[in-house]
Amino acid sequence: MGRTIAIANQKGGVGKTTTAINLSASLAEMGKKVLTIDMDPQGNTTSGLGLEKEEMEYTIYELILGEAPVKKCMAETSIKNLYVIPSNVDLAGAEIELLGINNKEYILKNEVDYVKDDFDYIIIDCPPSLNMLTINAMTTADTVLVPIQCEYYALEGLSQLMHTISLVQSRLNPNLQMEGVVFTMYDARTNLSLEVVENVKSNLNQTIYKTIIPRNIRLAEAPSHGIPINVYDPKSAGAESYRQLAKEVIERGQ
Repeated sequence: MGRTIAIANQKGGVGKTTTAINLSASLAEMGKKVLTIDMDPQGNTTSGLGLEKEEMEYTIYELILGEAPVKKCMAETSIKNLYVIPSNVDLAGAEIELLGINNKEYILKNEVDYVKDDFDYIIIDCPPSLNMLTINAMTTADTVLVPIQCEYYALEGLSQLMHTISLVQSRLNPNLQMEGVVFTMYDARTNLSLEVVENVKSNLNQTIYKTIIPRNIRLAEAPSHGIPINVYDPKSAGAESYRQLAKEVIERGQ
């Protein structure tokens, strides 16, 4: 039975998509069969995994509107064991088109249930806002992983996200749990990064991953080549840290 992890933070630019791409690829590298679902209309996870988002016939948009079944929307990537349900700008209109549809919070869950047993991990990259797409991701997921950037406003918006998670728990998905917080864009040269980590640790009674993702130029370059960091530069600090994170995720699940 696959484990489904939603990667969410309504604050943009925190390394959410980078984490979705590279955690998925690292899990696949370890022999796990992975499905990555791109729920962000920007489609950056899709292009970061080497797919031409504008050329995809079937995407998460068709899936959510009931125009194509889940298996038709899955595409292979160049990475062994890694599949993706792509996204593009069409998805931006889905919110409005779902108005008036019954049980619209469970559309994704009902589709993913068909393939859940085929995968070890399903990773969902949520949009950077708390909307119906994020709610769909959270009703589908077992856990929520929250990337937090090591910067001054890191905790801003986090309480809002926690509130959303607890609302989803109480009303839509009682099994949803907090996977944990992972720090991203850590710069060892600044005191600020260290302060943020300490601040979050003292203010959050959440699980915090030991792995901290560094600010890393190779990590930033990889998406423009359409490949994850473990393929683009396997020996870089970014690749190593995402492998460590994947190991931690696997251990937690056990």
